[in-house]
Order: sequence, then structure tokens, then C-alpha cells
Amino acid sequence: MSADSNTQKSPLDIVKWILAIAFLAAAVVGNYVYANEPLLYRVLGVVVLMLVGAVIALTSSQGKAFLQLLKEANIERRKVVWPTRQETTQTTLIVVVVVVLMSLVLWGVDSLLSWLISLLLG
Repeated sequence: MSADSNTQKSPLDIVKWILAIAFLAAAVVGNYVYANEPLLYRVLGVVVLMLVGAVIALTSSQGKAFLQLLKEANIERRKVVWPTRQETTQTTLIVVVVVVLMSLVLWGVDSLLSWLISLLLG
């Protein structure tokens, strides 16, 4: 994360976070209070209230730092070299073969130990 994302907190940020939490609470309570209303209206109300709360939260210094983090993460994601289809297929087949072989080995060891214990006990 870059050094310029460490911004100063202002008293206005506290008000913004209180408003964002209030909008979230209003969405939850409104969904409960208006349970008899059609589902479409309740969903639209919850979505709108949550979007307003998110916009308010993203205007705070922590929200701006979070947006900066998302931008930097997207830049790093673009740098990833993804495997080809052939590499993915080969790796998947190797994993499947190893899992099958290990399951057979564990089944054999379990059977051997069960047989030995049954000899000892009876």
C-alpha cells in the first residue's frame, strides 16, 4: 500500500461512519418492519439504503484508503501470469492421480492394521 493512503482522520469521518451505520440499520429494520409489503419494494429499499450508506462510508478517509487499496490490488491482479489450458489440465490430472494413489495406500495400511489388530485381539 502506498504511503500517501495514510491520511488524517477528521471529526467529520466519525459523522460519516455514524450515518453509514444508520443507513445500514435503517435497511435492516425497514426490511423487518415492512415484511408485509411486496418483496420487490423491500429489496429495492434495502439496496438503495445500503448503496447510500456505502457511498457515505467511501467518502471518509478510511473509505478513500480502501478504494486506493482496491485500485492497487487490481494493478497487481493484472500482473499475474495465468496458466495455459494445457498446464491446468496436466496439473489437475497429476493431483487426481496422486489422490487416487494415496487413497489406495491408506486403504492398504488401514486393512493391514485392521487385520493385525484382529489377530491380536481374537
